[in-house]
Amino acid sequence: MQTLNKSLKTSLLGNGIPLSIALIAPFIFRAIDFPFGMNVSIFIMFFIISASGLDILFGYSGQMSMGHAGFYAIGAYGSALLASHLNIPVPLTMLIAPILAAAVGALLAFPASKLKFHFLALATIAFNMIIFQLIFQSPGGITGDAIGLRVQPFEIFGWRLSTMNFQHIYYFLLGFVVLLLIAKTNLVNSRVGRAFIAIRENAHAADGMGINVRKYKVIAFAVSAFYVGLAGALFAHTIGWISAEGFAQPQSVMFVTVLLFGGTASKWGPVVGAIAVQTLDELLRPLANLQMLIYGALLLLVIVAMPGGIWGTIRDFVMWTVRKVKGGKQNA
Repeated sequence: MQTLNKSLKTSLLGNGIPLSIALIAPFIFRAIDFPFGMNVSIFIMFFIISASGLDILFGYSGQMSMGHAGFYAIGAYGSALLASHLNIPVPLTMLIAPILAAAVGALLAFPASKLKFHFLALATIAFNMIIFQLIFQSPGGITGDAIGLRVQPFEIFGWRLSTMNFQHIYYFLLGFVVLLLIAKTNLVNSRVGRAFIAIRENAHAADGMGINVRKYKVIAFAVSAFYVGLAGALFAHTIGWISAEGFAQPQSVMFVTVLLFGGTASKWGPVVGAIAVQTLDELLRPLANLQMLIYGALLLLVIVAMPGGIWGTIRDFVMWTVRKVKGGKQNA
């Protein structure tokens, strides 16, 4: 009972404090007269959802993807086109488009599940390039090609999500972030999640234990694509405008960068990574010509000095400190 109470208290502290900070963040930005902080926070949440989806694939099942911007595009353009051409309500298109992305992810995973390491990365890059070309030079210009596409705003029961009210968009996205992080935690703690981890550690051993390796790799791809597709749909209907350049290969690289910065195979790694990378992106904006060079240097530093990412390093430091404190008390 004491162990259960301790675990519950740790869980409440670990989840409650970040959630409380997220809930009061808009009021803090208003108090310090920093409205731009809301804009940055909105983009951070797109990255949190996308990186969390990539983490299911890479962090937990050990499959590298360098083409997740393709699923991001399917979610964004799929939802926008379904709403504008078939007059399907936006809340429904925002559900259909991620399911479509998941279906495409599953189809891609069937042949790709046999590939490993750089071969898998190259296959996903090729997928991203195909999707990019389809939206950049679409049949009949249905996607707006290079010019872009205006997207209908989210509307339900007469309430419309206005792009002029960043606070409404912030809390709308925060709700999705919380729900998706809870869903991810439940997934990785389930039988499916344990199968992912077993495959990541040793696919041959997992196969020998009776785990259907190909099946679970397909599931990981599909779930990951669903997350990123949903992030794309949210991006489209909250920003109100999408263009092909936002779904090119550099966007896939950015998703990987966010995940590696924050730390893989963890709930808070994508959150920390999204905050760090997006903040860094804004700080480096005046140095646009050197931005990718600095990103590369910092990513190399993180990989070498902090292989567990920023969150992994913080977690290890806290655990080390707790052990030291307990050791000191026992010695005393």
